[in-house]
Amino acid sequence: MELTFIGTGYVGLVSGVCFSEIGNQVTCVDKDLDKVARLNKGEVPIYEPGLQELMEKNTASGHLKFTADLATSVQNADIVFICVGTPSLASGEANLEYVEQVAQDIALAMNGYKIVVTKSTVPVGTNDKIKQIISQLSPHPFDIVSIPEFLREGSAVKDTLRPDRIIIGTSSERAAATLTELHKPLTDEIMVTEVRSAEMIKYASNAFLATKISFINEIANICEKVGADVTHVAQGMGYDKRIGSSFLQAGIGYGGSCFPKDTHALIQIAGNVDYEFKLLKSVVEVNNDQRFNIISKLNHSLGSMQGKTVGIWGLAFKPNTDDVREAPALDIIKTLLQEGAVVKAYDPIATENFRRFFRNESDVQWCDSAMETAESCDALCLLTDWSEFKEIDLRELNGVMKQPILIDGRNVYSKEQLADTNFQYYSIGRPELESLSPFRNSVASD
Repeated sequence: MELTFIGTGYVGLVSGVCFSEIGNQVTCVDKDLDKVARLNKGEVPIYEPGLQELMEKNTASGHLKFTADLATSVQNADIVFICVGTPSLASGEANLEYVEQVAQDIALAMNGYKIVVTKSTVPVGTNDKIKQIISQLSPHPFDIVSIPEFLREGSAVKDTLRPDRIIIGTSSERAAATLTELHKPLTDEIMVTEVRSAEMIKYASNAFLATKISFINEIANICEKVGADVTHVAQGMGYDKRIGSSFLQAGIGYGGSCFPKDTHALIQIAGNVDYEFKLLKSVVEVNNDQRFNIISKLNHSLGSMQGKTVGIWGLAFKPNTDDVREAPALDIIKTLLQEGAVVKAYDPIATENFRRFFRNESDVQWCDSAMETAESCDALCLLTDWSEFKEIDLRELNGVMKQPILIDGRNVYSKEQLADTNFQYYSIGRPELESLSPFRNSVASD
């Protein structure tokens, strides 16, 4: 099939590349001429494992191309995908400016029947607006479809080529049949529903996953007070098939471009129909507070942070991505600087993106390796669970730090790894490991 993807952000670029991989003719459109030029040179603007190789392969084979010419791309396409951003407004609502503009552009370019698919995450009812816009501007027949994306940054290629399910929201049997055929090479788990249900499925899914994260973090905070181990609690819960083990990893909360934006948007959607989504409001509040547990643990271990050097391992909101949007590290480093600490920071991939938020902060030292970051630090905080950090020799790490204080915000290290070190070790919801710290025991006995 001839497919056009409008917008080459995470969703548009990954989806376009992957659909070219399964044999379709794909054109990815972006109005940013510089970005299009870089894509045509083989430069990938985002870090996503496996994407570079697939893009190069399918560009070379002629299945994939990039352009700024939206009109021609729409005219040549059987199916047009809207993949532009829907950033949050100050109210929490999704900003639909880009979606509505693209709908107008598609309408003015149409030269015959088209299937117009919205993959951007949009509030319930948005596709009705898109239909209205196109109907007013184009005499040509078309069908509107909602196919929400469920990509996880860091595994987006895998999620696209081997999805758990495909949701097709449409009232058109013709469009449903065409899109079912398009997605059959990816999965047999294809659900056809009405447009508004498809729109809601995306928000409901992300809100539920965010709820699981905030729930297990609350359990972790209770575990610290009652002497239980949250990793064991989560494991025991996960054996129950009604609950499952996914998204039960306690830590410092979620970030990124999806969960924060979509939870706020769903709260606003509910508010617009006079419903107060109390549960989801609490989920967001818990998540916002959870990252500051790192600050509390630092204050407990250091006393005052004035003049202290604190190392930060991990700036991206999760491993295997360079995305720093809503990353917990943003709030943590800002707070450290406000409290007078000197910050040394390192991330295997995301440093360049992250440091844009701290251009004028001379107290942030951007390091090139994990060990360089830890050298001469009074405390070290692990905020993103990159595999590089998991494989660090903790005895070597112990030797380069000024004070052996390690705050593990992702519960990366085990009792066995901490053996033969004298770290004052803090994790999330595992008080037994803290009580085993030789350093703390010696302090307690003095």
